[in-house]
Amino acid sequence: MIALNVNGKAYQVDVEPDVPLLWVIREQLKLTGTKFGCGEGLCGACTVHVNGEPARSCITPVGDVAGKKIVTIEGIPAGHAVKKAWLAEEVSQCGYCQPGQVMSAVALLKKHPKPTDGDIDSAMSGNICRCGTYPRIRTAIHRAAGAKKKGGKP
Repeated sequence: MIALNVNGKAYQVDVEPDVPLLWVIREQLKLTGTKFGCGEGLCGACTVHVNGEPARSCITPVGDVAGKKIVTIEGIPAGHAVKKAWLAEEVSQCGYCQPGQVMSAVALLKKHPKPTDGDIDSAMSGNICRCGTYPRIRTAIHRAAGAKKKGGKP
């Protein structure tokens, strides 16, 4: 049994320690907001927070996060500034990558409350959006930081 703390709730899961965290989150805990994309940690769709840091859950063995604080997209409140900015800027098109994008943006703003475009580009570079909504993602992050209003205008 492996002890997990996910979104502030304690779980005991009966899996091998090398099982990817993503599959435990989705299959055992039934939290399906975190998405499978590439399975190699390259696209960012599976991003969660482990002790406050973004992590690719598809390549993170569940045994490595036992006892650590894990937050999934379901653990980010609906009223969080990033989620509100995502809606206000109409970021999502297909939406598949957006949970990972939001998780990376939340982590960025914790470290850099007033990020520059360079900070955003660096922090978000590991998250791929097939729809190409990168300009709206950047604008939404600035909005969440309180720097820009709808449409990217100061």
